Amino acid sequence: MILAIASGKGGTGKTTVAVNLALALEENEEVQYIDCDVEEPNAHIFLKPDFGSTEMASIPNPEVDENKCTYCGKCKEVCSFNAIAVFKDNILVFSELCHGCGSCAYFCPEKAITEVPRDIGIVEKGVAHGIDFIHGLLNPGEAMSPPLIDAVKGEMDSQKVIIIDAPPGTSCPVVTSVKGADFCLLVTEPTPFGLNDLSLAVQMLRKLDIPAGVLINRADIGDKRVEDFCRREGVPVLMHIPFDEELAKLYAKGEPVVLHSSIWRDRFRGLWTKITAASDAAAGKETERKEVDAG
Repeated sequence: MILAIASGKGGTGKTTVAVNLALALEENEEVQYIDCDVEEPNAHIFLKPDFGSTEMASIPNPEVDENKCTYCGKCKEVCSFNAIAVFKDNILVFSELCHGCGSCAYFCPEKAITEVPRDIGIVEKGVAHGIDFIHGLLNPGEAMSPPLIDAVKGEMDSQKVIIIDAPPGTSCPVVTSVKGADFCLLVTEPTPFGLNDLSLAVQMLRKLDIPAGVLINRADIGDKRVEDFCRREGVPVLMHIPFDEELAKLYAKGEPVVLHSSIWRDRFRGLWTKITAASDAAAGKETERKEVDAG
């Protein structure tokens, strides 16, 4: 299974849940942890992996041979991201806007454009508590993280349980991270902000056709509007985590609770059981829908 763990907003405890779930599963499953929050990765603080390799990630950027260029403007015309500006006798390439799609080089009638790699960050791989650990670190100042997220996800091992720690929000980096997942666990909190951003995340996952469940963190500090929303939308609430001083202290120390409490280890294993059941149920409904459509 590929499980994405996401949240509509930051600070809900998404990484805390992902780390503890991975550690709870490690005894019985081969687990791979993919931290796709490449702009601000922090799972390594809790898992403390021993990194064995570091690889540079890059995207292709256009390089123009002005001895061949006739300044016809075709490259500017086909660039959807305004990464090229063409003037009467000059051409400018804005590397930070380039998505590396290759259209400019492909359509250049004079073959004046070649693609050269531009480094955007690194992918680090290691092992933590028997868990394969992979994360990315985006170079400071880089405007786009999806290409690096794709590079991180390119290291996924389909023979293992894969836990993807997605960035917060519902923008392009999140879509890139959760795309292809079998199930997504949304971590939220029972506050107006939590509810607003949860509703956006649910809409995003429905567009991507990814089944979802919800975990409510700090479940006893707010109101019941998140529960009511999930009930109306048919999104199962799979776990409640109360506001607990001991959990907060362990978090502040960078210590996963499942390493200190067999009770919480069992609770996260129970969460996994509920996730697999919800995923199987969603897959069964999808099969029935396709059969009906085919009939």
